[in-house]
Amino acid sequence: MNDVSKTLLGKSTDYSQTYSPDLLFPLARQQNRQTLELGENLPFQGEDIWTGYELSWLNNKGKPQVAIADFHFPASSPHMIESKSFKLYLNSLNHEVFKEHEALVQVLEKDLTTAAGAPVSVVLHNVNVPMLTTANSETWLCLDELDITCQDYTPNPELLSFRNEPVSERLYSNLLRSNCPVTGQPDWASIYISYSGPQIDHESLLKYLVSFRQCQDFHEHCVERIFTDLMRVCGCRSLSVYARYTRRGGLDINPYRATPDLSAKAPLFRTPRQ
Repeated sequence: MNDVSKTLLGKSTDYSQTYSPDLLFPLARQQNRQTLELGENLPFQGEDIWTGYELSWLNNKGKPQVAIADFHFPASSPHMIESKSFKLYLNSLNHEVFKEHEALVQVLEKDLTTAAGAPVSVVLHNVNVPMLTTANSETWLCLDELDITCQDYTPNPELLSFRNEPVSERLYSNLLRSNCPVTGQPDWASIYISYSGPQIDHESLLKYLVSFRQCQDFHEHCVERIFTDLMRVCGCRSLSVYARYTRRGGLDINPYRATPDLSAKAPLFRTPRQ
């Protein structure tokens, strides 16, 4: 399924009071990847971590239960899930009875795996226990204090430049903004870029990230565009790109893409804005 006009984004919606896995709306990844000239042999691995903060169901006595959930979608899956359909699906579980947490996890993994077309794993977290730490600012360099002039607000890889000196760096910015391709609503993120290879000019990288400010695309597509642009223009030997988006409707989406020499699993941290 590729036609986003058929999704429920931006439309008045009734919330189902009964469990409804058919609410999940898959979106094919390949359509966007074709615009990036990516074939079947992807230049990256990785995953999309969705965090659900409004997961609730009933125990066998009818008492409401709540948890925070991490949903791990492999980047190799043929489909991702449209976010509002995901929210509606999770809410359809609000009056469903599960005797054990494990039974809920099994249902979630089965339904999401069917929709994504590849195995999805689910981890539940106790809402009373701190779940993730923030990124260690001592090991990442923030670009946001650079005094730059910005004029481009649509993605422009021509802004990128690099020096021939080989380095290894871990850089981040809180200035990434993109927009929902259906509703036009802004999506805010912090983005973490770890690489080795020719040194990327920091000012050029920040200008490039700012150029996504009027981009209308899904979170996952934005990260894949950033990854492919950095590899193509700057010639990185090793690269990971990790965006931690702020939540909307009780969900945040955190795409991670990395070269095959790095871990396929995203680091487990959250930003202060999350």
